[in-house]
Amino acid sequence: MGGFLDKPKTIKHNDSGDGNKLLYGVSSMQGWRCEMEDAYYARIGLAEGLDEWSFFAVFDGHAGCKVSEHCAKHLLDNIISTEEFRSGDHVKGIRTGFLHIDEVMRKLPELNQNAEKCGGTTAVCAFVSPTQVYIANCGDSRAVLCRQGVPVFATQDHKPILPVEKERIHNAGGSVMIKRVNGTLAVSRALGDYDFKNVKEKGQCEQLVSPEPEIFCQSRQDMDEFLVLACDGIWDVMSNEDVCSFIHSRLKITNDLVSIANQVIDTCLHKGSRDNMSIIIIAFPGAPKPTEEALDADKRLERQIEEITRGCLNRLFFCF
Repeated sequence: MGGFLDKPKTIKHNDSGDGNKLLYGVSSMQGWRCEMEDAYYARIGLAEGLDEWSFFAVFDGHAGCKVSEHCAKHLLDNIISTEEFRSGDHVKGIRTGFLHIDEVMRKLPELNQNAEKCGGTTAVCAFVSPTQVYIANCGDSRAVLCRQGVPVFATQDHKPILPVEKERIHNAGGSVMIKRVNGTLAVSRALGDYDFKNVKEKGQCEQLVSPEPEIFCQSRQDMDEFLVLACDGIWDVMSNEDVCSFIHSRLKITNDLVSIANQVIDTCLHKGSRDNMSIIIIAFPGAPKPTEEALDADKRLERQIEEITRGCLNRLFFCF
């Protein structure tokens, strides 16, 4: 959604933190888009009784930033305040929190003055406890868990062409054209987007666009290296394997997650991504650590690149 600039805005917003034996780094960049519609949230140590839990989320807004920004501020509280989450049924609590915030936003004047233009947002989030990782996804942002340099788990993007999504859309009286809901919206699940949620005889999760997240629980292992949450501006041009391999190799050079996140975004920009880009890297205790061998290899590679570049420039100079 939205137009493009004549040149990309490459200034990045960064964030980082540590605690509960985790490190995280955030990078977010507007890129070629006319507006920055992404938002994120990261917090280590939650409410009383959840001190050893952490929460991370990326929101990719469309048709404006109001919904993504609201969700970044309020989704966590909507989840952990549910009776299910407080009683220990975390999966049900996460689902209830998603559905509740979607209903609440529908009634907010600042988001409902023009319901057809309030826009919406995808959401991918993760709760990290001492023993589990709970991942929830609604839309086409994505979470990828890496062990030993390869992805071992990834969420599935909610696209209208998926059979389950397409069936729900058709049952709600809609259609899928040019891989979009009614030919306009490229995701089949999202928060907001209330102009796609007006079929009165259908339930909240049976609409053209559903706010229901898919929720997964992964047991933590000593081999866990890092978890990546990112919007589709990243995944459009880099595969799960590409991102895991890139971050894994850079962690052998530096433990600066912000620097690595910035490098991922720069790589995606150079690969042709035209979207807003946001990424959170959460490193577990099993993440690779910088080694002298890797640092020496990186320096040798830099020298080789400099020599090749200098040689190319010299040849160009003599040609003229």
